Amino acid sequence: MLSNQEIADDLLAQYGDKIAGFEEHHEIMSVFTTVETAKPMIAYLYNHPTFKFQYLTDLAGIHYPDNTGGELSVVYHLHSWTHNHRIMIRIFVPIEAPDVPTIIDLHKSANWMEREAYDFFGLNFVGHPNLIRILNIEEMDYFPMRKEYPLEDATRQDKIDALFGR
Repeated sequence: MLSNQEIADDLLAQYGDKIAGFEEHHEIMSVFTTVETAKPMIAYLYNHPTFKFQYLTDLAGIHYPDNTGGELSVVYHLHSWTHNHRIMIRIFVPIEAPDVPTIIDLHKSANWMEREAYDFFGLNFVGHPNLIRILNIEEMDYFPMRKEYPLEDATRQDKIDALFGR
């Protein structure tokens, strides 16, 4: 049975100070690393003779507006079918330069996921063969999932809480 500690020890031996830390929630380990290290680490985990993290479950973008210098995040959810084990690789990039290398050459399924993260968060996946909007119109000049706008207009009069049971 594969353990998070075994994976963490192996990654620390391989990447050392390029790993910023580890977190574990619901038995799924997150590895925090740099933009430059993420793709080689994903390739290492893919080709590892024991771990075999060869399935990209998801690739998600997140906006942390208060995290100065790392406002945007990419989270890679990897799965090892051999061991039925999951791991997340997490990186942070500044909103002014949201450049992240594409991983399409490692995981073909990243194509849609990277386009979606670009479409909603403005993450620029360098090397992506067709990085265009996938769900929103091309003419949009903003990224709707960034936390840059208020959720509701507080001055609206047509949303009376009492009418909605609040």
